[in-house]
Amino acid sequence: MKKIIAIVGMCGSGKSVASDYLESIGFKKVYFGGVTMEKLKENNMEINPENEKYMREKLRSELGMAAYAKILLPRIIDYSKDSDVVLDGLYSWDEYVVLKEKLGNSLTMIAIVADRKLRYERLENRDIRPLTGDEALKRDIAEIENLAKGGPISIADYYILNNFDKDTYIDNLKDILEKMEG
Repeated sequence: MKKIIAIVGMCGSGKSVASDYLESIGFKKVYFGGVTMEKLKENNMEINPENEKYMREKLRSELGMAAYAKILLPRIIDYSKDSDVVLDGLYSWDEYVVLKEKLGNSLTMIAIVADRKLRYERLENRDIRPLTGDEALKRDIAEIENLAKGGPISIADYYILNNFDKDTYIDNLKDILEKMEG
């Protein structure tokens, strides 16, 4: 099994930027949020913050808090046979527990953190699925209270403070990758 890096953090912290970078250097990407989008499309539901929240919580109420890990584990294992893998959007503690149990030391967690005000500015200005400050706050609260998102962030192996420009952020990510190789 190759390297598996899970990128964790709150909405707007920069998880997708890190995941996209790792994908650009040869990692295969598994996007946890893609499950939500797929399920919304299957149910002919509009993609918006309310429906996304509804679907995230519905899947977890039906399959447990490790729902996304259970759904994606076969893909993760398959990809990791031939390639390093980046997991974009691991959320809940239960997902972490399932993945750690199945993937062992192949799994490394990198938490991306950024000041809340900056995250909310990024979310308001992003091209895909922008959120207002109020929507971002509601999402933060829902993810903390309903999805147990804080656990994976707090137990990460590495942390990147993403309050600066993109080049600095990517340089910090490269430094972590070097440490992992060392």
